[in-house]
Amino acid sequence: MFKPYRLHVAGKWTSIAIVLIASGAAFAQADGYPARPVRLVVGFAAGGPTDVVARAFAEQAGRTLGQPFVVDNKPGANTILAAQAVAGAPADGYTLLFGAINHTMIPALYSTRVKFDAVKSFLPLCTVATSPTVLVVGPSLPVRSLPEFLDRARQAPGRTTAGSAGVGSSGHFATEMFARANGLRLNHVPYKGAAPVVTDLMGGQVDSSFATLGSVLPQVQGGKLTALAVASPRRSALLPGVPTFAQAGGKDFSADAWYGVLAPAGTPPAIVQTLERAATAFARSEATAEKLRGLGMEASLRCGEPFVRQVREETEAHTRIARELGLQAD
Repeated sequence: MFKPYRLHVAGKWTSIAIVLIASGAAFAQADGYPARPVRLVVGFAAGGPTDVVARAFAEQAGRTLGQPFVVDNKPGANTILAAQAVAGAPADGYTLLFGAINHTMIPALYSTRVKFDAVKSFLPLCTVATSPTVLVVGPSLPVRSLPEFLDRARQAPGRTTAGSAGVGSSGHFATEMFARANGLRLNHVPYKGAAPVVTDLMGGQVDSSFATLGSVLPQVQGGKLTALAVASPRRSALLPGVPTFAQAGGKDFSADAWYGVLAPAGTPPAIVQTLERAATAFARSEATAEKLRGLGMEASLRCGEPFVRQVREETEAHTRIARELGLQAD
């Protein structure tokens, strides 16, 4: 036990002793992390892309850190239930959120139902994968390049249709961000999910879509849809012949759909470093790269401040667009 000698201001020294003891306990706990199974909360049902990546990460993290990472699916309310469960959990590294880009859309769409702050209540740790957003067109739109698409959309404002998986979906936000960056007016057509968008694209009922690559890769590779540009800083290894928007002659535009790990705010640095080590091992594994390729994704490791900044900036951008469009889900 800590016993200071000859104290002139006993209260002050006693406080210091308590702080030192508490800090020592915290460091001891962090050094032994993880000492029991870790809960990885996913806001989607089992079997979807986010769940598949989460389970692959959990398996690798368990091997890397020597304790099981258990996936806990909490679908519902556009991932709010999962995020809320993690935001209210102790910041001890034993309850984590495996989230996706839609996490940054929660403040944009919900103002009364959410009991947490999508930015301040969390500590973004690392992204581990991305699914590039790609602009694809169907046979109803006779264009084969981004400049042709831009010319056609400008000649007839509001005539070119752009399908998405729904109002407030990542595809909807990507559509609006692209239109604003390039001075366009596109006719947004919301669907109930990504699959019917792809069906109507191939059938000619809708002209275009900003889709995650995984949802359209087979159709693009089979020549049923045409990919005009990838909304990423660099070309996708899965579609090396498709340029980025900047390379294709449009405004620089990025809308990668990310998948990553977030912890409750206040998680100790030692635990953060341990989890970053697990994320690095996962993202750099060849087995991970092979699995992600099958999903139309790529390994993408972004940890610490760059990921924190990305979450903050995306949240601000999505909130701004939602206010301009008057989008509200609650």
